[in-house]
Amino acid sequence: MNAERVPELPGNLLSEAARAAALLRSAESVLIVTHIDADGITAGSIAFETVRRLGKEHRITFEKKITDETVTMINSAEEDVVWVCDLGSAYMSMFTRQGIIVTDHHVPDPDWRRGQSMLDAFDSKYQMNPHLHGHDGSHEVCGAGMTYLLSRTVDPANIDLAYLGVIGAVGDFQDSREGRLLSWNRIVLQDAIAAGDISIETGLRFFGRESRSLIQFLEYGDDPRIPGISGDREGCVSFLDGLGITGDRGQLTWVDLSQEEREKVASSIRSLIPDEFGRIMGEVYTVNRYAPKSGMHDVKEFSTVLNSCGRYDDAETGLRLCLGDASALRDAERNRREHRKSISQALSYVKDNHLMRRRSTLQYFEAGDVIRETVVGVVAGMLLGSEAADPGLPIFAFVEADDGIKVSARVTRELSDAGLDLSALMHDAAEKVGGMGGGHSVAAGATIPEGTVEAFLDAAEGMIAAQLGKE
Repeated sequence: MNAERVPELPGNLLSEAARAAALLRSAESVLIVTHIDADGITAGSIAFETVRRLGKEHRITFEKKITDETVTMINSAEEDVVWVCDLGSAYMSMFTRQGIIVTDHHVPDPDWRRGQSMLDAFDSKYQMNPHLHGHDGSHEVCGAGMTYLLSRTVDPANIDLAYLGVIGAVGDFQDSREGRLLSWNRIVLQDAIAAGDISIETGLRFFGRESRSLIQFLEYGDDPRIPGISGDREGCVSFLDGLGITGDRGQLTWVDLSQEEREKVASSIRSLIPDEFGRIMGEVYTVNRYAPKSGMHDVKEFSTVLNSCGRYDDAETGLRLCLGDASALRDAERNRREHRKSISQALSYVKDNHLMRRRSTLQYFEAGDVIRETVVGVVAGMLLGSEAADPGLPIFAFVEADDGIKVSARVTRELSDAGLDLSALMHDAAEKVGGMGGGHSVAAGATIPEGTVEAFLDAAEGMIAAQLGKE
């Protein structure tokens, strides 16, 4: 890894970072606004620590999404600078104040353009976003990564925050496309390794290397499904017995195995799914500053804890963890248990009540107020990868929220590569019914007024057909 060539950042991005860093240094007070998922919490933590080290007065607020109220709060904030992390790019034209910095990776607001004039010298609105430089924010860099790139511009000593950018990227599944972090994420990863905070090894990329028993590690690893193993506890036992791997079935974990035993398991799985084995074998990352099996040592497990904190209105506990307060782990673990329980109940609710509906170019379900708006996107993604849904169609999920109807959409990488762009679709379809939306090409969200679900679906259906050339 240390010898691997990483891409160079474009000069205009570095110039924008330099201007934004100068603004932060000159400010007396900073408000940080960030998202509630693992990427948002790590991004906010990087910004929080960066400003704290500058000795500036600062506070942080966590937001589920940008709403009209959020925009008003940002525009009217008393602080000299508002730093928006993992949010904001899609709403740049709505920010009327000066002294604003956005470090984001979602598709930018098409209505916002920086003027190319001398007036730019007096305009203190800065946006660092990979899409503005021809890079894809869904897998090349995350919000925490963009926030870190600004942080190290403020002070190169902030390289010790790079590991949070790695956790944010993994929490955003940016390593899933090719089994490793790519592009600008690789820059952040290299810094984290140089700082001594992250280590890499090659292995099975299932969740729970340290936190799940070996049987659960294999049993719940179902993407792709492994015949005789995925979802089959007895099959897992027989599989391990056949390999001569014994021990306490309730205590033995993947990391407890010897290298020889791991290779034996991996080789046997390869023989079962030779064409898809590459999807589950790749890079896995650990955080060196924490002990094994601490819940903060494996990057996937750390990011999952952070996601559960944000989904259960406790992003502050995630912030404490990112800032090194290991005592917050007990609260975070409680959130994770609730998160797992909620996801399981939500999946059962959709399946048991046969909520999935299908139109010509999409599939969807409506869950009212039964599923939390903060987890419905996760549920939609898990359903898309299960037998309950058609992987050849995008999935849309609708739940009630305080400000209307929350819509979450997911699509497979194959459909995205074929031309389906959920970010543009959600933005345009929501706008047609008086809502707001955006996100990534493979995962996006929107908020629409009550009573507009059918009109939204009508609009989305036509847009999908147009994007895929099926009109």
